Amino acid sequence: MTPEVAGAGPHTRPPVLAAHQLTRHYGHGSTAVAALRGVDLHLDAGQVLVIQGRSGSGKTTLLNLLGGLDLPTAGMVAIRGQVLTEMSEAARAELRRSTIGFVFQSFGLLPMLSAAENVEVPMRLLRTEPARRRERARELLDLVGLGHRTAHRPGELSGGEQQRVAVARALANGPRLLLADEPTGQLDSSTGREVVEMLTSLVRAEGVAAVIATHDPAIITVADRVIRLHDGRFVDHAVGRPDGVGDRRG
Repeated sequence: MTPEVAGAGPHTRPPVLAAHQLTRHYGHGSTAVAALRGVDLHLDAGQVLVIQGRSGSGKTTLLNLLGGLDLPTAGMVAIRGQVLTEMSEAARAELRRSTIGFVFQSFGLLPMLSAAENVEVPMRLLRTEPARRRERARELLDLVGLGHRTAHRPGELSGGEQQRVAVARALANGPRLLLADEPTGQLDSSTGREVVEMLTSLVRAEGVAAVIATHDPAIITVADRVIRLHDGRFVDHAVGRPDGVGDRRG
C-alpha cells in the first residue's frame, strides 16, 4: 500500500517534496550510527528551504535520501506523489534525470567540455534533440550571466562562474526539485552570495522547489524557511522575512 503523502488529499496536488519520519542508520547492532532520526519535511513549488547544520549533522545524508541517491532505513520520501522507496533503482534513476537537479560544492563540471557542453550533459542523458540542447544551454547560460562564456572550459572560469554553470546544468531538464549541497563552500562570501541570490531567483521564476544544505549563515536571508539540523534531528525552525530576519519557531 502506498503511504499517504503529507499535504496531498484526493482533490489536491501533492507537494513537490514530502518526507515522513525519515531515518537512516549506518552499520548494525551496537555499532550502528543514526545519521537521521525521524525527519518530516514538506515543500511546494517555488519555495526555498535552507537546512543549516555543522559538518556531521546529517545534511548530506538528508539530501542523498531526498534525491533518491540512497534509501532510508525507515520512513518515506515522495516527489510529486511518487514514493521513492517503492520504485526500482532504474525508475529512481529516471526520476533523477527528469525531475531533480543537483548542485554540488565542488561544481562537478567535466574539465574537457565547454560551459555549454557541460550544461548539455543532462539533456544528452534524456536524448534531447541536439539543436534543442544547444538552444537550451544558451538560454540558461544567458540567464546565469554567462552568455559570453559558453565556449570556455571550467579551467578558464572563476569559481563563481563555474558554480553558475553548475546551476545552469542543474536546471537543464526543467526539474521540479533542486538539491544544493554547500553551493557556496568553494566561494568567497561576496561571490557566494551572488550565486545564491541568482540561484534562488531562478528557482522562484521557474517554479522549482529547492533545498539548500549549508553552514553559511548568509544564505538564510534568501530562504522562505530555515531548519537547523543537529545530530540527525530538526531542532529549530525559522521563517524568512523580506528584511532577512528569521522568525524563530521552536
